[in-house]
Amino acid sequence: MHTLDKKRIVIVGGAGRLGQIFVNELLRTNTVIVIDICNKEAWRKLNIDSHGFIETDINDPITLTNSISEIKRKYGQIDCVINTSYPRNKDFGKSVLDVSLESFNQNINLHLGGYFHVMQRFTQLFIEQGYGNIINISSIQGISAPKFSHYEGTNMDSPIEYTAAKTAIIAMTRYLVKFLKDKNIRINCISPGGILDNQPESFLEKYKDSCINKGMLDSQDILGAIKFLISEDSRFINGQNIIVDDGWSL
Repeated sequence: MHTLDKKRIVIVGGAGRLGQIFVNELLRTNTVIVIDICNKEAWRKLNIDSHGFIETDINDPITLTNSISEIKRKYGQIDCVINTSYPRNKDFGKSVLDVSLESFNQNINLHLGGYFHVMQRFTQLFIEQGYGNIINISSIQGISAPKFSHYEGTNMDSPIEYTAAKTAIIAMTRYLVKFLKDKNIRINCISPGGILDNQPESFLEKYKDSCINKGMLDSQDILGAIKFLISEDSRFINGQNIIVDDGWSL
């Protein structure tokens, strides 16, 4: 494998469940800059302080513009942006028949709009510097309908807004990478399967029955795909969606 050493990597949503894992791993040999909506006081509680942190609301044009300007000023060129953000409102998670149109639209604006905004603004930076690499985090819910039987007997649901946003993120990835032909910019997706997070045992058992070996994944299980897409080994992979789900989607 080509080395990942000394790359300059921006992780959007680095305080989140996946983001923290990516930060801890990539910090070993790279410069990592985190942008997240949580403030610095909240970030310090995560005990990850050996990298740059810029408080940023990716859905606010002024904030994101200022953050990118600060990154450019402090670090010069950026090799890769990983977007693992997960913005949502307080009503997120309701069953499809209970979701108001207002809440649906707000969650689409937050999640899908945030990903669009990150891709758009960092693409502008990458055009200026002559190269770049964007990795979006989608989901198996972006490539397949939920297996609703898995949720029976639990208080869990698979929100329709999540499916809509994650499906569109894959489509926007393909759109933008074609739009950027000859610009030396790569954009790809990773679609992880479910990540362990104290789900009920009944759900875990049903979920595992749909998989090949492990079932629900740990956050660390996504690292291989992340490091591959950062590295030069993937230099001719463009506009693709890499599924890491232990066969759930088969």
